[in-house]
Amino acid sequence: MQEAIAEAQAAFDEGEVPVGAVVVLDGDIVGRGHNRSVKSGQPFEHAEVMALWDAVARVGAHALNEAVLYVTVEPCVMCIGAVMLARVPRVVYGAREPRTGACESVLAIPNEPRLPNPVAVLGGIEAETCRELMQRFFAARRD
Repeated sequence: MQEAIAEAQAAFDEGEVPVGAVVVLDGDIVGRGHNRSVKSGQPFEHAEVMALWDAVARVGAHALNEAVLYVTVEPCVMCIGAVMLARVPRVVYGAREPRTGACESVLAIPNEPRLPNPVAVLGGIEAETCRELMQRFFAARRD
């Protein structure tokens, strides 16, 4: 999770919403990403999607069925959908997202039994650190 937090800090430093993610396979980081949608103008460049793209480029999609995605904030609908399509079996996240969280907060997509490729979700890891980074970012924008 510390590496995901470092990615979130990179997003913060670039003026992006500070969300970071890493994909881990067999104990090694095979994908990294942080939010880039402001800089790129693409609303799809969320940390999770960027980390998944990076991981697929490095190890191939077939390998992700044994990976873990670590992300600083609970994934949104788009991102948990990307996780499921990539067949990543486990997501570990930091802070809950009360407005758009699609794992537990607003929706519980990984728990939907009609969907293929179930995803185990563990939230609250380094939650305070992740939440504080988001709060600092939005406080600075309000000033």
